[in-house]
Amino acid sequence: MVESIRERSALVLYVGDIVTIAIVTMIGFASHGTLSDAGSRMLTTFIPLLISWFLAASFLGLYDPEKIMNYRELWRVALAGIFAAPLAALLRGILLNAPIQTVFVLVLGGVSILVLLIWRVVYMIFLSRAR
Repeated sequence: MVESIRERSALVLYVGDIVTIAIVTMIGFASHGTLSDAGSRMLTTFIPLLISWFLAASFLGLYDPEKIMNYRELWRVALAGIFAAPLAALLRGILLNAPIQTVFVLVLGGVSILVLLIWRVVYMIFLSRAR
């Protein structure tokens, strides 16, 4: 019983991270006024950011049940964003065969960290209330 609750809450966390990264991607395209016609072009930002986030988050223990419910561990979200943004920009640059803009890395990292922190706090609140 406890294991199934943990599995479900982990699944919610993974899906929430994916949705949050999709929101970050949409925010980026919306800020440039290209959201309505971006279509599959959004994948060139979404997929690299998703891969980078999951690598950094996994490495930093952001899916560890002991850490995900501890508010003092939220610094890990920021650190994962700091690692994920440059890697995502590099992967995106390779996909598009385009140079990597420093300002893009900074904005991608900042917005990602902010939105993922908000999501993780919401997750903590709802999960603590559910228990």
